[in-house]
Amino acid sequence: MDFLWSPEQEQIRQAIERVCAPFDADYWLERDREGGFPHAFHQALAEAGWLGIAMPEAFGGAGLGIGEAALMMHTIAATGAGLSGASAVHMNIFGLHPVVVFGSQEQKQRWLPPLIAGKDQACFGVTEPDAGLNTLKLKTRAVRDGGHYVVHGQKVWISTAQVANKILLLARTKAVEESSGTEGLSLFYTDLDRSTVEVREIDKLGRKCVDSNQVFIDGLRIPVEDRVGEEDKGFSYILHGLNPERILIAAEAVGLGRAALARATQYAKERVVFERPIGMNQGIQHPLAQAWMGLEAAHLMVQKAAFLYDKGLPCAAEANAAKFLAAEACAKACETAIFTHGGMGYAKEYHVERYMRESWIPRLAPVSPQMILNFIAEKVLGLPRSY
Repeated sequence: MDFLWSPEQEQIRQAIERVCAPFDADYWLERDREGGFPHAFHQALAEAGWLGIAMPEAFGGAGLGIGEAALMMHTIAATGAGLSGASAVHMNIFGLHPVVVFGSQEQKQRWLPPLIAGKDQACFGVTEPDAGLNTLKLKTRAVRDGGHYVVHGQKVWISTAQVANKILLLARTKAVEESSGTEGLSLFYTDLDRSTVEVREIDKLGRKCVDSNQVFIDGLRIPVEDRVGEEDKGFSYILHGLNPERILIAAEAVGLGRAALARATQYAKERVVFERPIGMNQGIQHPLAQAWMGLEAAHLMVQKAAFLYDKGLPCAAEANAAKFLAAEACAKACETAIFTHGGMGYAKEYHVERYMRESWIPRLAPVSPQMILNFIAEKVLGLPRSY
């Protein structure tokens, strides 16, 4: 494994930085204060051809790997866009991976080009209020009615549902008591028909410009041709997108941490107290140095996980570890950035308090750190299941 970026990867990094350059810290501060989806940013990436970085070339994508996609997401976050910028395009990168793998040629031709071009925006409808991470206990029901399924149920923490026109939806097509193992759930990619779907935004701690929502579904009719793969096999299809998602959120966390570290380091060089820059003091230097080391170590795990995934090798342990380590390193770097700024770190105009709020996202989602520890203990160390 080569730890240096290839010339092609370096070109990707530079190209993404150029696209992000007009969307500076003040742009993201305004989005954080006022809310409103960053349509201009999303469109700029679409026009530059980056929304399909990991999509097949046959449908307008770049056909690159998760390694390149992770580099892209890391770069977006590291420019100072943080999780606000990364989350605005996150669903495009990994969300329709089950469609790429299990969708028919007709479905891929119908669905992928508009998403890559930025004409369609999709949300990911899996999580439910009473099921949490216990996906096999989802209650949202899809009942076959001739050439359609009729769906009733509720989803929660659904990002971008305020602006999306499409939804990748996991719903139960067989009652829990009739299901065995992982069967009984089906996957759909369909229009978000707002005449039968109510979307209520959740007022939350950070990332105001990328909405999170409760979604109430009452009679949504989904054509049979919008079902991905076989009926009752949806859970197994969703699993194919979990490792890429963990790798991407880990890359974003490292990028956010590096954005915070860069601001803190610059402030430590410029802020003069007692006739010397505060960066001369070891009490300032050492936490920053530790933050750098933590981010570097997490980044290496991200690279390993992406490398394994792109080689078609097992990577669940590494993807989960990358997500855990990157989230913790990011949170520590953002906290250190606030302490470095002192009281000014609490002020919005210095940006690091926004980074601190956003750093909670990769710690909490898409899987809790406790569940990752459970996974490693059971699947890697061979310890008995604890839940």
